[in-house]
Amino acid sequence: MGAALLTEPDKIKDILTTLVRGVCKPVTCKIRVLRDVNETIALCKLIQSTGVAALAVHGRTKDERPRHGNRNGVIRSIAERLDIPVIANGGSSDISRYEDFDGFRTNTGASSVMIARSAQWNCSVFRKEGKLPLDDVIVSYLKYAVAYENHPLNTKYCVQQMLQDLQETPRGRLLLAAKELGEICKLWNLSDYFDSKCRAAQKRGSGSLEISNSCVVIKRQRTGDDRLVTEVTLRYIRKHFSDNDLPKPTLLNWASKNGVSKPSYETVNRDKLFKSMVSVDGKKFTPSHWEKNRKSSEQASALAALYALGIRVPEAKQTIRMTAEENLQNKANKQDD
Repeated sequence: MGAALLTEPDKIKDILTTLVRGVCKPVTCKIRVLRDVNETIALCKLIQSTGVAALAVHGRTKDERPRHGNRNGVIRSIAERLDIPVIANGGSSDISRYEDFDGFRTNTGASSVMIARSAQWNCSVFRKEGKLPLDDVIVSYLKYAVAYENHPLNTKYCVQQMLQDLQETPRGRLLLAAKELGEICKLWNLSDYFDSKCRAAQKRGSGSLEISNSCVVIKRQRTGDDRLVTEVTLRYIRKHFSDNDLPKPTLLNWASKNGVSKPSYETVNRDKLFKSMVSVDGKKFTPSHWEKNRKSSEQASALAALYALGIRVPEAKQTIRMTAEENLQNKANKQDD
């Protein structure tokens, strides 16, 4: 329900009753416990009265964190007093192998169990045969990230969750310095796999698997408001450009020399990521990837326009080129300084 609603039972009842009546699918609800056991049980009974099919209970209060113990006894008291299934949550710290699920379920008296952190650490915890080695899981995950063109920032975050304390190892520190999907893949010996998928995407004329802009695909599509936009599969990588040949000034200079109106930019901010669209010479261009700030997203859209319009894209100076491994090591060394 969201922790803010825990002290607003009337609003909880209105929301859940409306949902149950308005949809044809089973409605479930998830809460955290209150400090008082009896108040928690009363809240759960109210939730049950709305007609929900099941209730998930996290055994900590809204102010408690993973370092605090999970109140398994409170979950058991709830399960004993409700007629609907109760799903126990909050036990990741005690679940490191498949057999631990049943132990958590038994301790809480719940009908089933749901976890988050344990699955992030090693999703093979669900295997009855036992967990796989962490490197095997990371390699498998990275292949999915490449296949589904996952954003490098999110990919990096997920691998960080898997590494946990191993982030302090040499490879872990190189991961912290990585900014591109290709750099992350290289750390797990997947450079050839990444490059092959990149070439395949270029051959198909679809996809956005590039990180060095060696595989640029241009495609046109319509937006929700029926505007025709040219999307270019690339990301803006700052180190590839000197201060004198950034995409935005390059595009502006081209427009000025050709008597075209000054490029204008529209930017969307979603989940702390940014994506821009530039309008130039009556046409609209956007990159395939989202960027971490507005400035980079505008540079990326300008770069997309340069590629699509066939304008010479400034090449990175030879003096700043380096292999992915050298680049990562250089970043890691700077963090030590």
